[in-house]
Amino acid sequence: MSTLITNLPSYEVWVRKEYLTDHKSGHGEFVKGVWVSAKSIPGRAFYFETYLPEYAAMFDKLPISAFLSEPEIPDPDMTLHNLQFWNCMDYGVVAVQKQFVGSMHYEVYTRDYGNQTGTYICTLDNYHDSVDAVDYSTSEQPAEHKSHNLLELDNGQFCLYPNNRMRIYDNSITPETPKVPDFKVSTVYYQVENGHDRDGLGSEENYFWKTAKERNEIEEVEEKKERKPFEPITGNVEINIEPELG
Repeated sequence: MSTLITNLPSYEVWVRKEYLTDHKSGHGEFVKGVWVSAKSIPGRAFYFETYLPEYAAMFDKLPISAFLSEPEIPDPDMTLHNLQFWNCMDYGVVAVQKQFVGSMHYEVYTRDYGNQTGTYICTLDNYHDSVDAVDYSTSEQPAEHKSHNLLELDNGQFCLYPNNRMRIYDNSITPETPKVPDFKVSTVYYQVENGHDRDGLGSEENYFWKTAKERNEIEEVEEKKERKPFEPITGNVEINIEPELG
């Protein structure tokens, strides 16, 4: 499983050159690049690794604000905290492409620039990667976990946004005026092995096993079956006869 770093789609981008010079020069200049990977460090923005063909070089640790889809200043030119809403949540990271919603139309609600529209690329998601390390993050807490959906925005920038700051529209199945979500944040830890009758499978060796509850139900049904006429009683039968007095 991936930890710290994950592969990205080989997406062509333009890099603001000032990010390649530690913001000391290159303002207003752009360098062609191709995304290679992304790093996840808790408490930081995602760091992108990019191949720069013109220099035959790789450059690492660039935030999402360093990239453009065209070599020109975007309008609006949004800041990093408008392009990535939450920091990385753990060292464990994986990149997936959600195929069903991949071709739909996206709308994100930014901090300072209202609604912006864009196109889906992939999703970066965090998890706690080591059972031997203390889990001080919130990547696996239902109420706090966030997905980071990577989008190419129509203004020329890229963004990483959680599900609850987006609307996703499909021409075929989304109504003309969709409802406004009235959902609540999920706080429940759902699981299926505890909090109910014990299955008692430690004494089962059959391939098609039955739980303790199912075995008890079968036994109860067998006990309730009526005996046929003149059918002898089988098994251990206890007969209690009280002695007569006098």
